[in-house]
Amino acid sequence: MFAKPSGIPRQSGCYLFKNAHDTVIYVGKAKSLTQRLSSYFQRFDALTPKTQALMEEATSVEWIVTPSETDALVLENELIKANQPRYNMRLKDDKSFPYVAIDARSDFPVPYITRSKHQRGVRYFGPFVDVRALRHTMDELLQTFPLRSCTQHKYDYQQRLGRPCLLYDIHKCSGPCVGAVDVAGYAQLVSSWARFFEGDVRELRQLLTRQMNDAAAQQHYEAAAKARDALAALERAASDQSIVLDDHTNLDAIAVATQGGRAALVRFRVRHGRIIGRTVHLIDRSMDEDDAEIVEAALPELYDDPTSIPPVLIANETIAASEVTVAFLNERRGRPVQVLAPQRGRRRRVLELAHADATAVIDRDSLRRQSDHNVRSRALQEIGAALGLAQPPFRIECFDMSHLQGTNYVGSMVVFEDGLAKKSDYRHFNVKEMLGNDDVGAMEEVVRRRLGYWHEEQAQSKFRRANLIIIDGGLPQLHAAQKAASSLGLAEQVEFVALAKREELLYRPGSSVPIALDRGSESLYLVQRIRDEAHRFAISFHRSKRAKSMVATILDGVPGLGPKRRERLMVELGSLDRLRGATLDELRALEWLPDAVAQNIYDRVRAPGAPRLAKGTRRDD
Repeated sequence: MFAKPSGIPRQSGCYLFKNAHDTVIYVGKAKSLTQRLSSYFQRFDALTPKTQALMEEATSVEWIVTPSETDALVLENELIKANQPRYNMRLKDDKSFPYVAIDARSDFPVPYITRSKHQRGVRYFGPFVDVRALRHTMDELLQTFPLRSCTQHKYDYQQRLGRPCLLYDIHKCSGPCVGAVDVAGYAQLVSSWARFFEGDVRELRQLLTRQMNDAAAQQHYEAAAKARDALAALERAASDQSIVLDDHTNLDAIAVATQGGRAALVRFRVRHGRIIGRTVHLIDRSMDEDDAEIVEAALPELYDDPTSIPPVLIANETIAASEVTVAFLNERRGRPVQVLAPQRGRRRRVLELAHADATAVIDRDSLRRQSDHNVRSRALQEIGAALGLAQPPFRIECFDMSHLQGTNYVGSMVVFEDGLAKKSDYRHFNVKEMLGNDDVGAMEEVVRRRLGYWHEEQAQSKFRRANLIIIDGGLPQLHAAQKAASSLGLAEQVEFVALAKREELLYRPGSSVPIALDRGSESLYLVQRIRDEAHRFAISFHRSKRAKSMVATILDGVPGLGPKRRERLMVELGSLDRLRGATLDELRALEWLPDAVAQNIYDRVRAPGAPRLAKGTRRDD
């Protein structure tokens, strides 16, 4: 680690770590550069493993002073986009959703749907989720505010003829090609389109209602009927937008969902009570950033246009407590912005909807990666190269442990072949030899029992041998797995790697120097997915075993209730909570259960001293 430079200023600003090739590898922001940078130059063993990896690679640091922390946030975003440092989060805008665009550079602009990059001088509304519903909305809106929808070639042709096309006759075009509407009148139609897609349906509804009533009062029944039909079309178009709050509500809802090293940030734009737009960012996390840090990094992208910032933003408690977020929004908007964390009511439901959407984005991205053979192949090749394996690992087994304060110790083994889960090969292990809280001993036992089947399975061709075994834990668990392999004479035949739980660093036998897979890489994503699946499988088995143990404890010694009746009782009722809540009449209603036994069960589970499921801290490793 290089020496701390002198003369670091106390002002806010950005700092850039560079490696020996003068490449920027990390960009950060700080309210006080001297305080923030000093945290990198403390005792090496006091740093987190990821920061250690950064400082081992870095050979110099530079900084740029800014007038305020908000300016530092904006500059940080620009520097990250320009340099793409390997240790920073990577934001990926979701550009696949459609927008409604109106080219304001012409006198008679045409509204159209586009997915392309925004151009200067073109007004965009959206993005929208369902393009089919959007096309239907635009078709209905043309009956209310008839902008032209023809091509420039068609427009010039009709203009030369001096006769409008069929769309004018069916009232879906205002006829600018024949002078039926002037530039000012057409601009009013464009303004009405803009108000609609900004969510202001109420004002348009009042306008058409007033036109209809005025025409009817003057006995202009044809004009009144036209306004009535336009009002009906407006209502049909508005029905395609989700009404979530009252007509006066303007706010943004921001939610973040994370899965391993990936995160999805979703922004819902609610205007006049309707969700009129949605923005998605897929993010590769770099240093275990929390929700607030993810949002802070994305703010300059989310709100590059100050006019798009609403007076209210709702988010979870972590994001709402971010002083950087509040300061940025206030300064960018020029007026105060409320950042709230709603706990109940409609706003809370909107926030939950945004979070559910962010989770769905993560799930879709995960499914896409799993279904793409080329992506899986690249991930396995990256893992093999990073770990120094002779070839990419086709079969990977991962072991994890779970227990509650040393009780009901269980182990799990999940199997991935060609980057896909092979659930038929999953295995559970009841830890039998280790007593008390001993993760290392339990891991040794489970791995030894698993490797003990290798010769047998090889002879029966029941399983392939694993090309790589992942141990969920650090160096102690890795050494325990190696010890298990050595006791069976398999030390040279097994490739082990340990995955540190929090830091997501890999450790290979014979070295204490961690291996960090690139953030956003397919290899890191696959390793995280394997680890998470082993964790889920271990916890589900542990909970099941603990529940059965608790049932046996409560019902142990009930007169007339043997193992078969006890098992059938739990099948009938489904859970221990339902058994506790069952009335005596409900127990007696079970035809196979004698009334006397039903009374004994009722007395046992309702007794004041009856055991209860532990609600203390659970250790699910």
